[in-house]
Amino acid sequence: MRNRENIVRSSTACWIALACLVVPMFASYFFDDMFSTLSHIFQNPDMLELGWDSADYGFYAGGYSFLCVCGGLVICGVLLDMFGVRLVGSIFVGLMIAGALTVFFALVSGLAPELSLTIAYVGCMLFGLGSEIAGVAVTRSIAKWFKGRNVALAMGLQLSIARLGTAAAFIFAPVLVAQKTAGEVYTLAETARPAMVGLALLLAGGILWGIFVAMDAAFDRSAGIRTSKGEIKDEDKFRFSDILKVLSNPRFLMIAFLCVFFYCCIISFKKFGTSIVIPRFGMDVDSAKWMITMIPFFTVIFTPVFGALVDKAGKATAWMLTGAVLVLAAHLVMAFAPQGTAFYGYLAISMLGVGYSLVPSAMWPTVPKIIPDKNLGTAYSLVYWIQNMGMLTVPVFVGRIFRNEITEAGNLVQEITAATRAEYIFVGLGIAAVAVAVFLIFSSRKHPELEIDLPNRKQDVQTA
Repeated sequence: MRNRENIVRSSTACWIALACLVVPMFASYFFDDMFSTLSHIFQNPDMLELGWDSADYGFYAGGYSFLCVCGGLVICGVLLDMFGVRLVGSIFVGLMIAGALTVFFALVSGLAPELSLTIAYVGCMLFGLGSEIAGVAVTRSIAKWFKGRNVALAMGLQLSIARLGTAAAFIFAPVLVAQKTAGEVYTLAETARPAMVGLALLLAGGILWGIFVAMDAAFDRSAGIRTSKGEIKDEDKFRFSDILKVLSNPRFLMIAFLCVFFYCCIISFKKFGTSIVIPRFGMDVDSAKWMITMIPFFTVIFTPVFGALVDKAGKATAWMLTGAVLVLAAHLVMAFAPQGTAFYGYLAISMLGVGYSLVPSAMWPTVPKIIPDKNLGTAYSLVYWIQNMGMLTVPVFVGRIFRNEITEAGNLVQEITAATRAEYIFVGLGIAAVAVAVFLIFSSRKHPELEIDLPNRKQDVQTA
């Protein structure tokens, strides 16, 4: 006869919980990327009633990471381990929604560009911190619910569905904000339409998060994680000394640095994707939109597949290195391929999409192998903290490159120069990601007892 934990953590319950967890992340990705295929409109601020230029847009995009880098992410990750995903996660899902509402207000307020940008930046800061902690809570919850099961597959599915939010933003944002010709102006209402849709999705995600909270409470009661008085057992309690233990783990630091270099090669690139591929490969706006959209579509297809392979075959560090090499190769193509040939753009984006699937499929499920369960919230938040250092600064530098290089609207030579120089940043980050992945392989071979490269799925687990 099965015990109560197996009843609550049946396969059906696990997948229902996952379904509740993916919607807030889908909405978060949509809102975060709502301007990615519209970045080119900021090159002509005279056409925007909003009045922002490319540097302003880069500044706004970097706001996502400001509070995360200033310590908010680490502090909140500790709170997550101390008070649990249900309480802290709910607070930050709410903060994510509040930040999105603030950004929407800034876009439709009609205030002076400097003031609207400031308000939007504050909203983006709140949204970013809420989104990152909500992401930590989701990842930690999947590790808990799928422990000993198909954890890499579950994390891969969560990532792929979340990235559908990016794909949806890439596709629908240009539809919501129709292309204007010279002399026409994007109104405030038109510019804010993607934010309005994103806000509605976030509200739906908040409702489903509430359903998961109820399920997770039932799970803890059945698993005996809490005593009869509702207190956490002593061996499961978080201690502040655990932070030093996490930060002194060399494998953890390697994963954290791989994360920042790798994700900046993709997430920061997406913020300026159309501004790069349009001049470099001679594309029109619509074609560029679909080219950039290939990135999340590739991950939707390949991330669960690679996750299932990692669960079954292991070799996580080899997957990470392969993905990092593909991303570096993609940016080398975008930087140095012949000018104006669309084929090379599609080739580069395809490699970027596959690499974007490979590394997370192996990287995120590796963390529970090297960090105790009670410290996973802190560990994941520290990874995101380091990652956000790059996500804070890279968009700012790339935005400045476009502002400084493009002094005449419609000057193709200047646009090509700006796109190429922006790519130099991503090539450097790709080289760093490959180097860290190589070190991680050597470390895994030196410490086989950690089982980093062994399959995730335990064959002896009882499943319902």
